[in-house]
Amino acid sequence: MGVRVIDQRGAKVDPRMKRILRRLVKAVLEWEGVSSYQVNLALVGMDQIQELNRSFRGIDAPTDVLSFPLQGGSRVVGDVVICVPQAIAQAREFGHSLAREMAYLAVHGTLHLLGYDHERTEERAAMRAREELFLARFGLTR
Repeated sequence: MGVRVIDQRGAKVDPRMKRILRRLVKAVLEWEGVSSYQVNLALVGMDQIQELNRSFRGIDAPTDVLSFPLQGGSRVVGDVVICVPQAIAQAREFGHSLAREMAYLAVHGTLHLLGYDHERTEERAAMRAREELFLARFGLTR
């Protein structure tokens, strides 16, 4: 049971950021009633996320976060992939900190592992409410 944060870019993310992300993902899983889990949170660059997006979604463009739920029986198992350069750009665009943006993407991806979706309006509203609730619990409001 656990959460691993893996920086696959060659550049290093601040160890404090990695600790925050690990703690946040664990907390989200526990708040959602999940007691058994193995989640890998991969931090990647633009080329890596674009290749994954092309391979798995048929979209030849970078994106901010992708989630890959895996078969784990009664456990929640999966990978969440965050594009750090995209997170940096979005933090600037939205006028908040990189920590807040990275945390948002980690929560968003984790909720996808749990089956949350945002394709329909009512699903989007429910998912957004959960995201904001969890970020607020960590003091990461807008």
